[in-house]
Amino acid sequence: MSHSLPVIVGFGGYNAAGRSSSHQGFRRMVLESLPAAEQTKTIVGLACLMGYLKKQGDSYIDSQGNGLSIAQAESQYRAAVLEGTLVRKIESFDPSAVPGNKKISFAHEEGEKIVFTMIKRDLPRNCPDDWQIRDLDDGTVEVTASAVSDYLIESYYELASKAAGQLPRGFDPANHYNSRFHPKSLQMALLGSSDAIHSMGIDWQTVAASVNPDQVGVYSSSALGQMSEEGFGGLLQGRQKGVRTTAKQMPLGLNTMPADFINAYVLGSVGHTEAITGACATFLYVLQAAVRDIRSGHRRVAIVGNAEAALVPEISEGFANMSALASDENLCKLDGSDQPDWRRASRPFGHNCGFILSEATQYLVLMDDALAVELGADIHGAVPEVFINADGVKKSISAPGVGNYISFAKAVAAAISIVGKETVQKHSFIHAHGSSTPANRTTESELIDRVAEAFEINDWPVTAAKAFVGHSLSTASGDQLVSALGTFKYDVIPGIKTITEIAPDVHQQRAHFALDDMDISDRKMQVAFINSKGFGGNNATAVVLSPDQVQSMLSIRHADSYADYATRREQTRANATAYADRADSAELDVIYRFGESLINEAEVSLTQQGIDIPGFAHPVEFNLQNPFADMQGSS
Repeated sequence: MSHSLPVIVGFGGYNAAGRSSSHQGFRRMVLESLPAAEQTKTIVGLACLMGYLKKQGDSYIDSQGNGLSIAQAESQYRAAVLEGTLVRKIESFDPSAVPGNKKISFAHEEGEKIVFTMIKRDLPRNCPDDWQIRDLDDGTVEVTASAVSDYLIESYYELASKAAGQLPRGFDPANHYNSRFHPKSLQMALLGSSDAIHSMGIDWQTVAASVNPDQVGVYSSSALGQMSEEGFGGLLQGRQKGVRTTAKQMPLGLNTMPADFINAYVLGSVGHTEAITGACATFLYVLQAAVRDIRSGHRRVAIVGNAEAALVPEISEGFANMSALASDENLCKLDGSDQPDWRRASRPFGHNCGFILSEATQYLVLMDDALAVELGADIHGAVPEVFINADGVKKSISAPGVGNYISFAKAVAAAISIVGKETVQKHSFIHAHGSSTPANRTTESELIDRVAEAFEINDWPVTAAKAFVGHSLSTASGDQLVSALGTFKYDVIPGIKTITEIAPDVHQQRAHFALDDMDISDRKMQVAFINSKGFGGNNATAVVLSPDQVQSMLSIRHADSYADYATRREQTRANATAYADRADSAELDVIYRFGESLINEAEVSLTQQGIDIPGFAHPVEFNLQNPFADMQGSS
């Protein structure tokens, strides 16, 4: 029985390399391998995103009000753009002076007291039992207390790891819509999903009007929830800081909120919603759910992705205490230096000492192939399969295990069944998890080598996006996947350019870990494998087909309508290019539908056949067929 093919008709988001749509972030990663015109386009687009430039007609205006040509703009801001993107020292706060509290006890002799004064209104509602309080005449009180009491005093501490994959310097998502004190990750979810939807080149209302309301699905989450001040971070810190929590911090902190925000404020959707987490493999978890539903016909359109803003001191400290992060001290030891090289802190498959935290948001728009052809959608690839497997019994929750052998090998076997053995052997590549830890470099490279041996693959290209953008936790596989789409577009596989050599314990018998960008124009890639290894045994591997491969498949399945589809696609591409031009000028067109008219529930029409909802072109139809008829006798 044939299945619908989930095709990628839009993609967007933001990470340390820039905007994902129209491959801006990918172009930043392989900048030196691009033609001069593409380099200029990338630099100037990023300079606009970072606030250095504003476009005015065919020229650009700098912060001093000077008019610049595009060539002048690139020359003036190239260094600033390169310095302010990719992995670098944390800039959103001072990692050398993070505010906190230190518990202290006063030195004392037995029976000794301490005496201090304070403003009366600042007294705790319930004072410690050993406090003796005397009112003074000036609105203060004198407190006499036992010297054995513990006290917290404001202090500062230094993060062990000061490198991070931050959004481009100067780019603040809150400045692009009325953010209403949203946590940063939810701001990023709105921007990332808006970018993906605009990148389609088809108006969302056209898409929504082409399907039933419940044939749309949003699959999104954040692994850690929203840990900034406006979410769980502020909620959990409030009492310790002596400040009140707000009514919004609890609900906005939930890890389901990226999906909820997209449904409510971007799409206005009443369709399916699903928020799954799988640690560092979360993107592939939500992707698998969407692929499953599109293949089965339950969904025709899916918005899939994640937003994670984990660059907060507490998260960094937590991972550092697990010895998971690349500390400044260990980076210096690796390099024999007294100054850490933060730009090269993330070193997949090289001499490394831990991963680098980052922030990112990545979203895909998936459709079934029939709808994509009907609407004239431009297709950037397809995801026919995603496999997820656990590790079984583990000696520690963070240790790697056998699950990734299953997910990865099944992905390769599935790809062979779809495109053939020779295509996989000669025209596929791997986007490795590549977390930059010593354990990962040995276990994942051994996995790749053994799978390659089993399927008779040699010289298998392997890359790792975390070298450029760090580890964005739930969004990490999204960073990998949009990079793979860039390879299909530009015929370049990013080299692992933060390392000078492959570590000696990395298995290289059948894999090729390129240190420089690989030109594969003479070896067109048709398949990418997106691999992820998450804490707790959350292993996942996705199969991604190239646009060329998908077009070949669609021309067979939709032979009668393919010529008309190709004609309709031209307008779609023109629309997408127009959006890319605006986005390159930092006109991001963020969709935020807060305050729009609500659906009047009184106007909802219910019958035994379905539900008509105001504002939707088609009804929700009830499935009247009994799926268990073969288990029941005739009546």
